[in-house]
Amino acid sequence: MDEGYIKFDSHWKNAPPLPEAEIAELNIYRQRLYEQGLIGAYDNGIGYGNISRRYGDSGQFIISGSATGNLVELTAGHYALVTKVEARQNRLWCEGPANASSESMSHAAVYQECPWVNGVIHVHHPGLWKALLHKLPTTDKSAPYGSPEMVDSIIQLMRETRLEEQKIFVMEGHREGIFTFGRSLKEAFDVLMLYYSAFLHENISTGRI
Repeated sequence: MDEGYIKFDSHWKNAPPLPEAEIAELNIYRQRLYEQGLIGAYDNGIGYGNISRRYGDSGQFIISGSATGNLVELTAGHYALVTKVEARQNRLWCEGPANASSESMSHAAVYQECPWVNGVIHVHHPGLWKALLHKLPTTDKSAPYGSPEMVDSIIQLMRETRLEEQKIFVMEGHREGIFTFGRSLKEAFDVLMLYYSAFLHENISTGRI
């Protein structure tokens, strides 16, 4: 498993953390996702899942740092500000006390294609992933996470499917991976909960869980 491994060329500048007010909303939703096991860590200790929000109007965004999925709570010291992305060249610039998440390229693709998006969530859940695979917009099987190929696949979905309307996609080449987004972090979270709650209800009612 290469989960959590940064595949792009990261130009990380170690810098002081952002003010707590800038990450307060991120932490609220990140904590809810962690408590439901949608962000967390596998048995081998490798973390999964991340969360971001747009910062300003120049394409920058704040994202939870690499290797933070296994932490119970995050502080401002666990976030990075992504300042520039060159997806074709597989390069990303960020600053802060933490290096940007290995999924930052995928977050950047959503912000690039949808100027109205202000919040993006990436979670892992094997059952929900399997239930939604190819029933909702699904990235190319050959596209690994955190890569230019994944960026291209996300952009293709944005342009050729109802993804902008549905605000959720599944990553076939990144097992268990699901993304949601919205005009706010709340909307991104609500979209995820709509599908997650329906999944739980169906499986509880049929005795599967």
